[in-house]
Amino acid sequence: MRNFTPDYRNIVLSANNIEAKRLPLYEHLISTQHMETVLNKQFSSLVNGNYEDKKEFFKNYCEFFKVMGYDTVSIEFCSGGAYPGAGALGGHVDPIIKTRDDFEKYPFEEVIHNYYRIYAEQLCALREVMPQGMKAIGGVGNGIFEVVQDLVGYMDLCYLSADDPDLYEDLFAKIGDVNLSIWERFMREFGDIYCVLRFGDDLGYKSSTMLNEEDVKRLIIPQYKRIINVVHSYNKPFLLHSCGNIFNVMDDLINVAGINAKHSNEDQIAPFPIWVEKYGDKIGNFGGIDTDAVCRLDKPTMKDYILEVIHKSKGHGGFAFGSGNSIPDYVPLDNYLYMVEIVRQFRGE
Repeated sequence: MRNFTPDYRNIVLSANNIEAKRLPLYEHLISTQHMETVLNKQFSSLVNGNYEDKKEFFKNYCEFFKVMGYDTVSIEFCSGGAYPGAGALGGHVDPIIKTRDDFEKYPFEEVIHNYYRIYAEQLCALREVMPQGMKAIGGVGNGIFEVVQDLVGYMDLCYLSADDPDLYEDLFAKIGDVNLSIWERFMREFGDIYCVLRFGDDLGYKSSTMLNEEDVKRLIIPQYKRIINVVHSYNKPFLLHSCGNIFNVMDDLINVAGINAKHSNEDQIAPFPIWVEKYGDKIGNFGGIDTDAVCRLDKPTMKDYILEVIHKSKGHGGFAFGSGNSIPDYVPLDNYLYMVEIVRQFRGE
């Protein structure tokens, strides 16, 4: 096993758009099934057990990142599950808010309590077992757009923008208020566990943003700014994970919302070096290799791809290398391990 000493300050430098001496590895999410295979331990079910079980889960979870050469542990605790009746986005359930009456009756006041009832013990367990030299990167998962979709559904939300524009606007404002309150408590009670804060909010698809540009700028980005201001008040950088073609709102994400770094890239939209060239003078850029390329490329081609991306990215501000999205179960484990191996060889390890 390699002698590796993690240092979370590398990721902090990258998020603050300063090129670190040791290129950090970064993933938004990694399959726990892959983690279990690498560590040769079955531990994923322990997260649902008692407090000691949770500690054992996070001990193994953190150990995986350390063994693999990461300076930080990627972990977020999603707010969507704290909203009663949510699931229209990922769970394909019937939207719970369709009308103004639904909105007025919805128990928003329960959400903050639900969130900490679900996650407070997990966060305490994570704090207890965090390895020396490491901190977490993540936070309150789900951005404003994702939560709105989880309650309303994307198609119905589009209809609502025309049929009831006042309710359409009120939804974003209300979710902004609730998630801001979750974040304020999160930073106060658990911010010490984290060195970089983030949420994921997929604003785009291959050709454009999923809502029109003006609605993103008017309804979503101001809500981001409120949360990011809280993160900045603790002198910590904020990383936005957003898939899709969002070039038309990037200036506002940087200059209005105040993001410090951005993750997610897909070659069909723009290879990672293009993001670096366009925004490397303003923000840190996280990502590198399209997840599809991790799945499909042979090893010699993958190595050439990765080294070319690193070469083109150096000298353009802070960056951290990994997949452009995440490492779910369907990514071949050997391919993922080889991707990490190439970066660690580049670092001289």
